[in-house]
Amino acid sequence: MSFDLAAYLAERRRAVDDALESYLPSSETPPATIHEAMRYSVFAGGKRLRPILVIAGAEAAGGTMARVLPTACAMELIHTYSLIHDDLPAMDDDDYRRGRLTNHKVFGEAIAILAGDALLTLAFGLFAEHASLEVIREVAIAAGTFGMIGGQVADIQSEGKSVDAETLEYIHRHKTAALIRCSLRSGAMLAGASPAALQAIGEAGSHLGLAFQIVDDILDVEGSLEDLGKTAGSDRRKKKVTYPEHFGVEASRLKAKALIEDAKTALGPLGPRAEPIRALAEFIFLRRS
Repeated sequence: MSFDLAAYLAERRRAVDDALESYLPSSETPPATIHEAMRYSVFAGGKRLRPILVIAGAEAAGGTMARVLPTACAMELIHTYSLIHDDLPAMDDDDYRRGRLTNHKVFGEAIAILAGDALLTLAFGLFAEHASLEVIREVAIAAGTFGMIGGQVADIQSEGKSVDAETLEYIHRHKTAALIRCSLRSGAMLAGASPAALQAIGEAGSHLGLAFQIVDDILDVEGSLEDLGKTAGSDRRKKKVTYPEHFGVEASRLKAKALIEDAKTALGPLGPRAEPIRALAEFIFLRRS
C-alpha cells in the first residue's frame, strides 16, 4: 500500500493550525493591532512544511506528534516572521504573500517589523517551555547569522552581481536549507534519536532544504501569481542570484531531483518510519507553489 501523503499532510496541518490558534493571542487582546498583524500572516495559509517536518523527524525517530507539536508551531512562527521581514521595502519589497497583501501593505512598515519581532519572541518562549536546551541552541544557530539571517545578508549583498556557484550554494544552504534541516533534526532530537539516526535525518534535511530553494527559484521563473500566491519573476527583476539564472532551468531541475534522491538515500537506515519524509521529498520536488 502506497503512503497517503495527502491524508498525512491534512491531519498534521489541522493539528498545527489548532495549536497555533491556542498559542497566539486573539486579535482583541491589547495591544490589539500587533496581535491582529501577527495572526494575519500566521493564518494567511501556507503549506506548514517546516512544522510538519518537525513532526516527521520525530516520527522517524520513534516519537509522537504530541510531544513535538509546540516546537513545530514555534518553527512556523520563525518562518512567518522571516517572511514578514523579507517582504519589507528595505528587503524584497513584495506586495503579495500567500495570495494576500503582505503584512506591511496592510498594517504599515512599523507594525510589520514589530509583528515579525513578536513572532520570533513568541517562538523562543515556546521552545523554552517545551523543548530542550540542545534544540534551542540548534534553532538559534539555524535562524541566526550562521544560518537563515547569514544567508539573507549574502543574498542582499549579491544582488546585481556576478557570483560563483560556491557563493550561490552558500546563500541557499543558509537562507533556506538551514531551517528546513533544523526542523527535521529538532523533532528527531526531542524524540531521543540515536546519533546515527540524527546524522541520517540531518543529512536528508540538508539535501531537502537546498532542493526546496532550487524548486522555488524555478517556480519564480515558470509560475504565476495565482499559483505562487506572490508575484512571479521577482528574482530577475531584483537581479537576485538563483540557480536558473546561473545554470539554466533544466539543469536546475536535474540538480533538485538529484538532491531529492540523495535525501532518500540518506534516510535508508531509518526504514519505514521515515516514509513520511520520503513522501515529503517528492512533494517538495513536484510542488507548484
